[in-house]
Amino acid sequence: MFLHQLNPTMKALTIVILVVLLALVFDPVTPTILLLSTLLLMFVGAKVNLKKYFLYFLPFILFSFGMFWTTLIFGKQPDSPDQVITILIFEFPRETFIVALALAVRVLSVAALSLLFIFTTNIVHFILSLIQQLKLSPRIAYGVLAGYRFLPMMKDELKIIREAHRIRGVHQATTIRGKWSQYKRYAIPLLASAIRKAERTATAMESKGFTGERNRTFLRQFTITKEDWLFLVLMLTLYAVAVYTSSSLGFLKLYNGEL
Repeated sequence: MFLHQLNPTMKALTIVILVVLLALVFDPVTPTILLLSTLLLMFVGAKVNLKKYFLYFLPFILFSFGMFWTTLIFGKQPDSPDQVITILIFEFPRETFIVALALAVRVLSVAALSLLFIFTTNIVHFILSLIQQLKLSPRIAYGVLAGYRFLPMMKDELKIIREAHRIRGVHQATTIRGKWSQYKRYAIPLLASAIRKAERTATAMESKGFTGERNRTFLRQFTITKEDWLFLVLMLTLYAVAVYTSSSLGFLKLYNGEL
């Protein structure tokens, strides 16, 4: 799909630019249009499991609703009845409602952009792209990759240690204090296993001729193509359309530090 084939570094820079641009506006219309455009682009240009995507998006929905509600509750009271907006049977200060909606929708828009990158980007390809396009030090990059690979291995190690303790008659703790003591017992063997794996990884990298130099060959070559520039132009165009629409409707407001 289109989004999966983009250069990871170019995709990340595009997302960062849009997040910065979103921080400059403080109206509900601009982020709403960008949110809907991002969701549409995500479902059309990428292969996504809708259930998994919703589960990842749900915490952001709850967080944005909490921000919306608390902003309404603690907002300043209107000076006149004309500044009140009525929704169903509830009345809210118009200015406070717009500010609360702008904050909530902006959170959702940033979340949608972030998930677009997460769901369409391979972390290994992203690190390799950073080395090739942004000249990231291979020492740092491969260190991050090694740590990333260790995480699932440490999970398996923890499972093995738990099962070994259970076989020896050490039951699972039920109290908070007991669980804390139990995890302290897990820490030593986990640390020892991590040290052994780190030593083996370092030996393997050294035997393969890894020196940390930038001038090296790569199995996977990443370049910036016309599709990457098209993605950047497309996202900036969507943002410009959102700003123009908000301005035409009279909602556009630049952020000046107010909450």
